Amino acid sequence: MSPELTVFLVAMSPVVELRGAIPLAVNVYHLSYALGYFLSVSGNFIPLAGIVILARPISRFLSARSSFFERFFAGLFSQTERKTQKLNRLGRDLTVFTLTALPIPFIGGWTGALAAFVLEVPRKRALLLLAGGVALAGAIVTALTLVF
Repeated sequence: MSPELTVFLVAMSPVVELRGAIPLAVNVYHLSYALGYFLSVSGNFIPLAGIVILARPISRFLSARSSFFERFFAGLFSQTERKTQKLNRLGRDLTVFTLTALPIPFIGGWTGALAAFVLEVPRKRALLLLAGGVALAGAIVTALTLVF
């Protein structure tokens, strides 16, 4: 497998994401910072877009066919609504963007995409927030890779 494809696929993974893909590209495969950034951000964004686009239809499909999933998703959304009533649009947007942009363990693009789904952020806005968050996270990780 080529180094470029490896970096791209590592960036798609839910735990490592671009936090591991950029250092892998630069330090292990000796790719340029720009190429490592581009491959990592692109690879990281693809599954996030899939989550945002497919999570709602999948949850509706499962809810329509299973009482267990119907109760699960109804409970999830009602509990989220109760706990986030004070969050206005800006608060929800900042939550999704911040969760995506912070390159720390267990928080990243996948968490941001799931938050966008649970907080019911409209699809187009969620995709823009996730793209911006991934781009910023990639810039932070690239800068840290330059320093260390």
